[in-house]
Amino acid sequence: MKNFVQEDEIIEITAPAGGVTSGDGVVLGTLFGVAVTTAAEGERVNMLTEGVFDLPKRLSATFTSGGAVSFDVSARRCDTPGTGLYPIGAAIAPAANGTGTVRVRLNGTTTAPAA
Repeated sequence: MKNFVQEDEIIEITAPAGGVTSGDGVVLGTLFGVAVTTAAEGERVNMLTEGVFDLPKRLSATFTSGGAVSFDVSARRCDTPGTGLYPIGAAIAPAANGTGTVRVRLNGTTTAPAA
């Protein structure tokens, strides 16, 4: 196909304000992904938009297997769904109160902050 550009699970973006560290969750407009490498603000960086990742979460947030996971852009961590948070996927393992991460399967689709 002469109109094919690239596979879509890894895309190249410009690192947002503050830059990114490898493994950080990143919201770019309506797209969520995880930074592959570390990059300073304005540098080009790849991000994965599909897959399963252990991502930081709000310590008091709890998730059950299959439960919806959202992302808090300002805190740069996962949280339970709520106003202003971006739906990003589903927990594939329980994550209890007091634990620092949640294992998330990314939706790989566009997202927007919940109203």
